[in-house]
Amino acid sequence: MKITWYGHACFALESCDGIRLYTDPYDPDKAGFKPFAEAADIIIKSSSNDDFHDNDHLVPMRNGAVVVDALEVAVNAGTTTAHGIEIRAIEALEHHDHPKGHPDRNAMYRFDVDGISFGHMGDMGNDFSEAQLEFFEDIDVLLSLAGGFPVISLDVLAQVISRLRPRLVIPMHFRTLCYKPADSLFITEFLKLFDKQDVSFATRSSVTLDKGDLPNSTRALVLAYV
Repeated sequence: MKITWYGHACFALESCDGIRLYTDPYDPDKAGFKPFAEAADIIIKSSSNDDFHDNDHLVPMRNGAVVVDALEVAVNAGTTTAHGIEIRAIEALEHHDHPKGHPDRNAMYRFDVDGISFGHMGDMGNDFSEAQLEFFEDIDVLLSLAGGFPVISLDVLAQVISRLRPRLVIPMHFRTLCYKPADSLFITEFLKLFDKQDVSFATRSSVTLDKGDLPNSTRALVLAYV
């Protein structure tokens, strides 16, 4: 399967049989990242109340495309299926001291593509509960917040990674040259959580992942955003 990081919390994952899934699409005009080039079959958003995470209307869609609000899934059945892919979700909350003055509810979610299990951390801003940690157990790839306030701190992230031990950690939601919120961090701070030999850098925004090629111990994989 192929995974592309568009920027912020948005990835596009394409299965071997051509199903394309997007996560948390941003608004290109606000975030400065590129528009979405390829049509989606599935769009998952961590909530419908955040204009940096819920812009499904800006993603081109194929006939029969499905939009999944992960927060709705989390507060109802906890799971749904779209185009044969099971999507599970658990409630989360922005940082209690969010600069807007009222932290919004959202959800973290997980799904499998071509036998690889992915976990997406949505817009989580606080310590993980035991239930949230258990929700992500046994994932192969953690699509991980990495940008500092108002998302989770790097200290909390280190604890989460140590507990979950995913095979790959792919960072998202950090400061870049085109998206520079005042309190967010550059990727260099996230990389301090790993030994140098445990970090790989992709030269492009897309890479191909195969279950059999995943590392046996946790590594970070940093994707380009252009």
